[in-house]
Amino acid sequence: MTFSSARPGLDAALKSLREGDTLVVWKLDRLGRDLRHLVNTVHDLAKRGVGFKVVSGHGASIDTTTPAGKLVFGIFAALAEFERELISERTKAGLASARARGRSGGAPYKMTAAKLRLAMAAMGQPETKVGNLCNELGVTRQTLYRHVAPDGNLRDDGKKLLEGKIKQIINNS
Repeated sequence: MTFSSARPGLDAALKSLREGDTLVVWKLDRLGRDLRHLVNTVHDLAKRGVGFKVVSGHGASIDTTTPAGKLVFGIFAALAEFERELISERTKAGLASARARGRSGGAPYKMTAAKLRLAMAAMGQPETKVGNLCNELGVTRQTLYRHVAPDGNLRDDGKKLLEGKIKQIINNS
């Protein structure tokens, strides 16, 4: 079971529960930050043999120590899973739509074709200080060495970057 460090009182209460105990909360929103967190927490409690009961508010009919309460909570769990699946479907559809429009997700690459050419020329010079070159180009050492060898020759990622740039130029012509 994973506990949140931002809620030490709840964490301590959850850790202290033993099989046969029942966790009683004043209102449903006092246990879970969102429906998924709530469902996961109560599921973890059930696996440990711990009951769950809500005293007041909208969730007052939930008492997992009774068959009716288990039913109500099961419906909540099914709705939470349904919600997760819908979000996942929408995300996948949005990504596919963006790709169809020629857009790809994520941050732009730090290493560009122009920076790569400068790095190749500079790395071929023995007096080049790699740290200064990285600062000038705005890339990390790891990024630099992933694209260019210490002698200034291209590595696989550098070749891919330049090949991709050439394909892009050809496609735009």
